[in-house]
Amino acid sequence: MSRYDEIYRRSLEDPEGFWAEAAQAIDWTRPWERVLDDRNKPFYRWFVGGELNTCYNALDRHVERGRADQKALIYDSPVTGQQRSYTYRELRDAVAHFAGALRAQGVEKGDRVIIYMPMVPEAVIAMLACARIGAIHSVVFGGFAANELATRIDDARPKLIVSASCGIEPGRIVEYKPMLDGAIAQARHKPERCIILQRPQAEAPLVAGRDIEWNEALAGVEPAECVPVAATDPLYILYTSGTTGQPKGIVRDNGGHAVALHWSMRHVYGVEPGEVYWAASDVGWVVGHSYIVYGPLLHGNTTIVFEGKPVGTPDPGTFWRIIAEHGVRVMFTAPTAFRAIKKEDPEGEYIRRHDLSGFRALFLAGERCDPDTLEWARRQLGVPVIDHWWQTETGWAIAANCLGIEPLPVKPGSPTRAVPGYDVRVLDDEGGELGPNQIGAIVIRLPLPPGTLPTLWNAEQRFVDAYLSRYPGYYLTGDAGYKDEDDYLWIMSRIDDVINVAGHRLSTGQMEEVLASHPAVAECAVFGVADELKGELPLGLVVLKAGAEVEEEALRQELIRMVRERIGPVAAFKLVGIVKRLPKTRSGKILRGTMKKIADGVPWKMPATIDDPAILDEIAEVLRGLGYPKS
Repeated sequence: MSRYDEIYRRSLEDPEGFWAEAAQAIDWTRPWERVLDDRNKPFYRWFVGGELNTCYNALDRHVERGRADQKALIYDSPVTGQQRSYTYRELRDAVAHFAGALRAQGVEKGDRVIIYMPMVPEAVIAMLACARIGAIHSVVFGGFAANELATRIDDARPKLIVSASCGIEPGRIVEYKPMLDGAIAQARHKPERCIILQRPQAEAPLVAGRDIEWNEALAGVEPAECVPVAATDPLYILYTSGTTGQPKGIVRDNGGHAVALHWSMRHVYGVEPGEVYWAASDVGWVVGHSYIVYGPLLHGNTTIVFEGKPVGTPDPGTFWRIIAEHGVRVMFTAPTAFRAIKKEDPEGEYIRRHDLSGFRALFLAGERCDPDTLEWARRQLGVPVIDHWWQTETGWAIAANCLGIEPLPVKPGSPTRAVPGYDVRVLDDEGGELGPNQIGAIVIRLPLPPGTLPTLWNAEQRFVDAYLSRYPGYYLTGDAGYKDEDDYLWIMSRIDDVINVAGHRLSTGQMEEVLASHPAVAECAVFGVADELKGELPLGLVVLKAGAEVEEEALRQELIRMVRERIGPVAAFKLVGIVKRLPKTRSGKILRGTMKKIADGVPWKMPATIDDPAILDEIAEVLRGLGYPKS
């Protein structure tokens, strides 16, 4: 039996023993009474009775045990031209000081604090300061529209909001304060105070009696000590889009979260304490929570806060400069970032300008990575490129090629096998388990491992309805796919993206794989559009690589032929449009559902997380050229 097989089997056969052992790596102020409490199914709880402080585990203990002068955080901001770093001692002191400022404004254990910030060190300091005093933070992506922020204020009911005067995007300043003021005006719940970080690029007027400037809030306050909390107490709430339009508040507990993230740093990502690890994401997303802030710091790594973009700040070589300059060993980003880099620098010329000899591995997640992008990255970088799969709800990887356990052979297009702790199954509509290579609903047998969501904020019934009711005894991931004969997982699409063409269930992800393999295509999206005869037809939109010289109609016919050859005539693939860009969320997910609604001519709402709303006008024009909507 391989090492991976042995560890994986033990995690499922003896989860309590497995996770109790992993929990020894965390400092507890009081040991747990039960590793796993299953007395209130389906609401499982980990490390019941235990007490700890997540901030202490992320900062203070490293200072006390020899890492005081090691860099904890490096801030690299090509959009402002600034860099600065904090040692573990400096970061602990800054966090303790700001925790004292929160306490001076009346924030106590159990209170909620919304953080609405750009990618600056102060955002991380605010998160850790909340954890230090037992307050529950809820980070909202900086620049979210006022109405979206207002719904989160009303759901979380924060005592205080921490924000900044502005964020900086390539070529523009995004003023946060007017959006924050608008959100508070709309919200039924009103925070008592707002602490505002003034940035020189756009200083904001403060509301008398409510707003206080960051440095003013720090003046004269005593640093705060770490407050022990129950392992089952919430560390944070992170809102994700809900199908009802009401966002879902994913709850993360303190104990299971610390144990799982610490374990994942070595076993999934293969990094050792002291090494530099970089997740090129944003603290507003789950990747930022797990792998910019908590995971690396719990494990004693150096983390990077990057304020910029993969291209345009200033060029497609930014990632390689940061890796070379700061000695990054392992990086984690979204496939979208690499598709953008590949589009701008298809031959990898910028990569060869930097010394990447210390770089060991690239991890990709956030959406399905097409094999063409994975192969391009592997060829250009000469290191393992690991596609792994997880969700906001799980907080860490469900499936991955676990570099710290035993690297397995890569199958481009697959995130490899389930991570220890996750019992992943593929079920049909009736709940029967499917055999190899049969597409169905991907589910995880309960209990979920530590670090995953125990519930939704103030919405236990919604938690059951959304995730646990479709297949009793299982968590519904919402993704569709299959396992092959080697137990490798293949995530093909969301369950909603399995389209029904004349009675045949087909994955749009498989068609995207074919389109992306064309040498002229930088990225693509396939979604189903309503058809009177066949029920649904697949429609593909493609973005061309920079400098690609093709005749559009010839390319369309070639792509149609490729899908016909590799998937078969059953796909009935004949609708292809060429677009300059695809609509995406700020975290890089392509908005296939919105494009489908436009094509079908049904009412749709501007997604709150969209990166650039103007793209949808361009998409609508291309769809009209293809004859959609029909009415």
